[in-house]
Amino acid sequence: MTSLDDLPLRDDLRGREPYGAPQLDVPYALNTNENPYPPSERLVKALGEAVMDVAGTLNRYPDRDAVALREDLAAFLNGDTPGADLTSARVWAANGSNEVLQQILLAFGGAGHAALGFEPSYSMHPIITGVSGTRWIDAHRDEDFGLDPGRAVAAVEEHRPDIVFLTSPNNPTGTALPLEAIEAVLRVAPGMVVVDEAYAEFRRTETPSALTLLDAHPRLIVTRTMSKAFAMAGTRLGYLAAAPAVVDALLLVRLPYHLSAVTQAVARTALAHGEELLGGVEALRRERDDLVAWLRAEGLRVADSDANFVLFGTFDDRRKVWEALLDRGVLIREVGPPAWLRVSVGTPEEMAAFRAALTEALKESL
Repeated sequence: MTSLDDLPLRDDLRGREPYGAPQLDVPYALNTNENPYPPSERLVKALGEAVMDVAGTLNRYPDRDAVALREDLAAFLNGDTPGADLTSARVWAANGSNEVLQQILLAFGGAGHAALGFEPSYSMHPIITGVSGTRWIDAHRDEDFGLDPGRAVAAVEEHRPDIVFLTSPNNPTGTALPLEAIEAVLRVAPGMVVVDEAYAEFRRTETPSALTLLDAHPRLIVTRTMSKAFAMAGTRLGYLAAAPAVVDALLLVRLPYHLSAVTQAVARTALAHGEELLGGVEALRRERDDLVAWLRAEGLRVADSDANFVLFGTFDDRRKVWEALLDRGVLIREVGPPAWLRVSVGTPEEMAAFRAALTEALKESL
């Protein structure tokens, strides 16, 4: 059988492992930060009708620039963030936020360029960076998973990267960045600054969005997704807000007709029913905060979270705890710093199952 060793694979890809969280058939899957609340019957019907409306045109290419979808996304962001004044010319969409990130790296990175991030953070940032031929620089987060503005500025000034990745709320820690830290980086960054806000809708009320900084910073890009709060992970729709010139740059590297007619129709329908889809966000926030309090009461360390997941620890052998939970039908994520685990926030039933399983797992580890 032919193996990778027999193929003329790029040298920098040899030895790499493909990205992916475990996909196991378990009663309680709490490892990929999905919204646990599925579409209602009413929305399922609306989604089906939207797909039927475009089904008869699938012999034709879709709107190459997804203008109507971008208009809807701009309207949503304007409503979500007071003071935002976005138009379709300042919004771009692609197949999940990962394709958005890939397009950014294709446009502003590549051979001879560098991207800098502060880990632990979203593991796809360095992966997509490397695949694009861009050099990755890890500047590290603080011990509490925050980011001191002075230290962040020093890292940017030292390395002079073409792209800086900031993640708020951060994955896998859940911690959010103050605008002061983002602004400090923007003042000294020589290239593009990408603020990944995939979990922004789950942030606490006092946590601002970097969207409010767009007008003053033409090299700022804020990325979002419909996979999390919108409960549309299967749709694969990510998007960004930036200056119109940034969108023009991405047009140079996007694949032709990259968003299918079905994807565009489903995403627009979801946005039209945004009030329903986002209706579970507040419940998930409450579940998250209750979970943080419970974990701390159990004597565990917990990172402050503005997302729909919680990072907790610390364990001498986190794999043992992870396996003990899995044995009880609860799948969480073994990710981030070596002694920590991450659990997605689910329904009350799922959280009760997690608490019961973790209580037993901790007793076993004593």
